[in-house]
Amino acid sequence: MSGTGAYVPSRGGRSMQSPAIAGRKYRDHLRIWWRELDKGMLFLILLLMALGTVAVAAAAPAASEQLDRRGIEVAEFHYLRQHIMFQALGIVGMLGVSMLDRDSARRLGILAFAGFLLLLFLVPVIGVEKNGARRWLEFGMSLQPSEFLKPGFAIVLAWILSWKLRDQNLPVLTFVTAIMALIAGLLMLQPNLGATILFGGIWFVLVLLAGVSIQRIGALIGGGLVALTATYFLYDNARYRIDSFFGGGTAFDQVDLAQRTLLAGGWTGSGLWLGIRKMNLPEPHTDYIFSVIGEEFGLLMCGLIVLLYLAIIGKALMRLVDEDNLFALLAGAGLVTQIGGQAFINILVNLQLFPSKGMTLPLISYGGSSTLAVCFTVGLLLAITRRNPFLERESSGLRDLFERPRNESREERT
Repeated sequence: MSGTGAYVPSRGGRSMQSPAIAGRKYRDHLRIWWRELDKGMLFLILLLMALGTVAVAAAAPAASEQLDRRGIEVAEFHYLRQHIMFQALGIVGMLGVSMLDRDSARRLGILAFAGFLLLLFLVPVIGVEKNGARRWLEFGMSLQPSEFLKPGFAIVLAWILSWKLRDQNLPVLTFVTAIMALIAGLLMLQPNLGATILFGGIWFVLVLLAGVSIQRIGALIGGGLVALTATYFLYDNARYRIDSFFGGGTAFDQVDLAQRTLLAGGWTGSGLWLGIRKMNLPEPHTDYIFSVIGEEFGLLMCGLIVLLYLAIIGKALMRLVDEDNLFALLAGAGLVTQIGGQAFINILVNLQLFPSKGMTLPLISYGGSSTLAVCFTVGLLLAITRRNPFLERESSGLRDLFERPRNESREERT
């Protein structure tokens, strides 16, 4: 019996914690997690997921009927049941990942990057082809490695760029650009131009925040424009979609159908399961779910969803404004760029303001592995942006990054 009255049994000369002590430590860990968590961001994320469940319920009958036309018989609300199951798994995983400290979140992101990069190499060899693209692997369920690679990519780039604090002479820009070029090449073998653009956006934002000179950024932008131009001439599907977009398309083009469906409900919508145009819309539960929301719930609901995405981005940036850890700052910026970039590319496609990209609406669209991947991304973002509200910050985070080039130019002039 110990002096405090707690019995601590031993085995083989090693002490073991009593269940009471272990339980108390777990409760303490939960209290710390809840205190440091951005609860407002978590609420906004769960609200978007709840709206996504309603949206999938609206789109599920149309998706099931389209399968019936092709001779594949599924229940009317098959997609809704699957979506709820994957959302439940995703929420559990998201909360679990959000409880990690920053070092553990960084290690998990690096491991995810390495594992799914390896799977990305396998996609052109053993991948499953759907709708003219080979992007999936079959392991009992369809898995798209690029979806899980996105958050790992943001974490790895942030980690490498943060090495500058230890040694300014390290060629970190060369490292991250080589990684970007490798992933772009693997994605274009599928082909997947939309994901390539999104990865490029994450890379560009992180390189910009890392303090790369304006001359180098200009050269990188020029190289990107050359690559996009080459893609137009070498990638038939991209050329067709871009030509359709700038040429106005026809009433049977996907993007034109999506816009017509989106506007059909007016401001308040036709009502749940009362939409008609969605029945002819391709992929109404995934790529074009925003149009289904517009038809059945109205443009006001679409506007609310846009505001929720902006609120999540704003909450994340507010947490990063005073962040004094360069890795956390870059990783948080990369992850929120991924979520926000994917959301607004999808929305712009539905509004006929961007060529079709085959990209889902994060936290809302139906998906198996894509839902789990987005929840994994959000879990990492919540973990990275955790902070003790009672600690004072030693630097001004994002403000410091944006003001540093201005201060350096003033010093050079003096």
